[in-house]
Amino acid sequence: MSGRLVSLERVALLNDAKNAIGLVRKAADARNAYRAVRVAIAAQGPLERNRYQIAVYFADGDVNMYQMRQWYEPLQELAKTWPVVVISRQATGARALLDDGALPVAFLPEVAGIEKFLGFQDIRIVLYVNQNTRNFQMFRYGRRWHVFINHGESDKMYMTTNQYKAYDYALIAGQAARDRLARTLWDVDLERKAIEIGRPQADHYSGSTPFADDGRTVVLYAPTWEGDRPAAHYGSVVTHGEKLVARLLEDPRYRVIYRPHPRSGVIDPAYGEANVRIVRALEAANERDPRADHVYDDGPDLGWQLATADVAIVDISAMVYDRLAVGKPIMITRPEDPEASIDEGGYLGACEWLEAERAEDVVSEIARVIDDPETTGRLEHWVGHYFGDTTPGAPTARFHRAIETLMTRWDAWAARDAQ
Repeated sequence: MSGRLVSLERVALLNDAKNAIGLVRKAADARNAYRAVRVAIAAQGPLERNRYQIAVYFADGDVNMYQMRQWYEPLQELAKTWPVVVISRQATGARALLDDGALPVAFLPEVAGIEKFLGFQDIRIVLYVNQNTRNFQMFRYGRRWHVFINHGESDKMYMTTNQYKAYDYALIAGQAARDRLARTLWDVDLERKAIEIGRPQADHYSGSTPFADDGRTVVLYAPTWEGDRPAAHYGSVVTHGEKLVARLLEDPRYRVIYRPHPRSGVIDPAYGEANVRIVRALEAANERDPRADHVYDDGPDLGWQLATADVAIVDISAMVYDRLAVGKPIMITRPEDPEASIDEGGYLGACEWLEAERAEDVVSEIARVIDDPETTGRLEHWVGHYFGDTTPGAPTARFHRAIETLMTRWDAWAARDAQ
């Protein structure tokens, strides 16, 4: 027994040591980032005074940059009418923003810097892409609209947090989001507060398609990782992936885009091993037929895959809703673990499931979701319910109208204050 206690103590000490090393490295990276950002800001010179009326507030470090990057192109388009600046609070986030160069950046780690900045700029709308607790440091400034725009659409609990009440307005995807909020939040005027815009990112997908259209049916298979607990066991690489990919590679009518989650195999080595076998199978298929152009996609760009694929096969993840916003056929792998949590109150209660035992029959399943009128009609209903009009350009137009509405309301309140 004493030996067991000694072993546990050693494990605890090792974990403490690893955590300490991690903290030291994190602190060193933050210091290096701070110096790099100061040099970059000094090199670019001060931002032009009174140029910006819209700010995006980002209090996170580089670990959550995906939340900003998906908004770059919609915000760049918006900036053609109303110039946009990003207020960054953490050095690693500011460094990433400056390296990307997508939008002007104001690095304001201290509240005093925010106050000084607001004295130089006529900020009327502040946009927020997440629920960072430091958002409240910005909420203190009135006479401007604080607007939550989020970084995606899903049926997760995050989408119904009571924090929505802290914002003046929320730009939401569609009726599904409005219904979700209405079911959860008490005493909130969603008719006034929530403005539906769809998903403007769908008008600005990044990346270019690495193959020509030759008539093959393009299938995107984008599984998530295995998950770190039974309730999140959504990954399908082991249960579905190898079988469905093998079947598609046998048929010259199909082209596969395989985009696995980068964490595949982190918890369960079997998922990593299956992932490697799928990649090798794609390589072998391309060697047999160079015109097949099957793709193993591990690049940073996400967009062209969703727009190009004739049908997508995804696990329960944000990819479900990213694909739904495109309005094109989709199948979702049903988890084999009975403990996996599935919220069937929304789209997952009416989606096209791909059961593990049907993975080898994926060709007939694809034909059904593409050609069956009942299936396509059901998809159209849910696309409209979640995102409204997905016609190219429509979400961007709604986003711009929402901002114009808020600017008009700002003018009305400013005129009222001036009386």
